Amino acid sequence: MNSEQHITLYELNSLVSEVIECEMPNEYWVEAELSECRESHGHCYMELVQFDESPARASGVSSRAATPIARASAKCWASKWMLVRPYFERITGQRLHAGMKVLLKVYPQFHVAYGFSWIVSDIDPTYTLGDMARKRQEIIRQLKEEGVFDLQKGLELPLFCQHIAVISSETAAGYGDFCNQLADNPYGFQFRTQLFPAIMQGEGVEQSIIDALERIYGLEFDCVVIIRGGGATSDMSGFDTLALAENVANFPIPIITGIGHDRDESILDMVSHTRVKTPTAAAALLIDHLKAVLDILNEAQDRLAHSAQQKLITYHSSLITLSEALPRLFSIIKTRHEARLDTLNSRLVVAIRQSLLTHQSKINTIEERIPSLIDRRLMTEKHRLQLIEEKAKSLDPALLLKRGYSITIFKGKAVHDPKSLQQGDEIETRLEKGTIKSIIKR
Repeated sequence: MNSEQHITLYELNSLVSEVIECEMPNEYWVEAELSECRESHGHCYMELVQFDESPARASGVSSRAATPIARASAKCWASKWMLVRPYFERITGQRLHAGMKVLLKVYPQFHVAYGFSWIVSDIDPTYTLGDMARKRQEIIRQLKEEGVFDLQKGLELPLFCQHIAVISSETAAGYGDFCNQLADNPYGFQFRTQLFPAIMQGEGVEQSIIDALERIYGLEFDCVVIIRGGGATSDMSGFDTLALAENVANFPIPIITGIGHDRDESILDMVSHTRVKTPTAAAALLIDHLKAVLDILNEAQDRLAHSAQQKLITYHSSLITLSEALPRLFSIIKTRHEARLDTLNSRLVVAIRQSLLTHQSKINTIEERIPSLIDRRLMTEKHRLQLIEEKAKSLDPALLLKRGYSITIFKGKAVHDPKSLQQGDEIETRLEKGTIKSIIKR
């Protein structure tokens, strides 16, 4: 091969650079998604990617799982980046990060040593803001379809909300402010707080807070406070995720958020029980809640004391009235009972007299009847004695002896059975005209 046909790599790259500069002299507005974004020495280096916008992706397939159809590198030099970045973050409230869709104004550049790259001269924040709003609305729509968007709003802070689980960065100034505000409250309320450390800015926010909620779940707390202090307001994307919103919305105890984002509500704020602006505002909310409970108790105590005092006054007045009326009432009752006793006494005298007359009449009647009754009884008893005498005469043993019968006596008793006698016993036989004594031989 002829050596005149050979060119060096530098010559080839210079030729490409000249062609690009000649053929593409303009700047272009390009839609893309950031797959990587990092800063170094004041410059911003980006990796751009475009995914297939097919119906499969539209139905919910994650862009991270899809295959890109285009990739490119882009750079924003420090001279532009120091102007573009603050404006973008002020409008969108977020930093550039992986997964964000952006509209970049770029022009091509082919460096003979470093190759091709798109040079960013401007970024349209309204495009990103619109995409962020669309994603937020999609998450809100899904939460409402699941019926969990307002679940936290239906919970009630316990009356004595004093045992607090805190999700925050351990070194965050806002956490210290929150604890100091609770400890130094002017009413002397006692709060117990327990920190569950979490990442509160950057890409790890979502999973870190979810992990903290899982550690809190099942423990005895009155509420959860998610606070963030000292972080950039432009780094809020971690609080606008579906997974975090679902975990917060379904949590069984009230969650209060104070993540210091004044410009707009995050989705985390929307689904939480109560949203406040700062950690100290969250502490003030808890203090005010307990103060309101104390006011209710004090008011109830005052009402109870007033009611008791009124009752005592009423009863005291009644006692005075009764004490004044008691002598008069006693006199009336005494007079009534004395009259009743007189009446009962008169009736008793009359009844006794009547009873005496009645019994006297009965006694007189009995006295008149006694002689005739005695005579009749004497005659009856005399007749009865005669009958007994005649019967006794008929049973007299002497009559039997006169008829020829005899009676055998042993030891003063009549013998009825010869077997009751033994050999040698002396018996006595009584006859009508005498007695015979005998000895038993056999």
